[in-house]
Amino acid sequence: MVYGTNPCTPLVLTPICSSTKFIWEVDKRLKEIQELHAKGRERIEKFNEHNKIQANKHRRDVQFKPGDLVWIHLRNERFLSKRRSKLLPRSNGPSEVLEKINPSAYKVDLLGEYGVSATFNVADLRLYLDEDDDLRNLTNLSKLREMMGITPRSCL
Repeated sequence: MVYGTNPCTPLVLTPICSSTKFIWEVDKRLKEIQELHAKGRERIEKFNEHNKIQANKHRRDVQFKPGDLVWIHLRNERFLSKRRSKLLPRSNGPSEVLEKINPSAYKVDLLGEYGVSATFNVADLRLYLDEDDDLRNLTNLSKLREMMGITPRSCL
């Protein structure tokens, strides 16, 4: 669209004597421009759809209800005092979900004094599983390993 045609020069814009020839060339040029815009619109829609698929590839659709228990991921950027050493825990919980702010943000009851907002993104929250949960409901092997405290290195 940007490089598809050469720009108009003053020579191209000079009036033509024959009015029928001029109208025919204007119609032809108008159709070319409309086709060029249609092709450009198709390509933009195609690339937008591709980008949407790529962006949503690793997103997970998780819905928590008020009262659910969750683990909170303690990010280095947000919890400086709680993550000064690599040996300190990386998560805290269980914490209770107080309210849903929007589909990707929840307000959580923080245990202890953290000095940060109690609103968290879904990416920082994991459902807390206690021993009473049925193991048949766990579909992911990593969730089972988390629950049992098994890491890949401890299996060796």
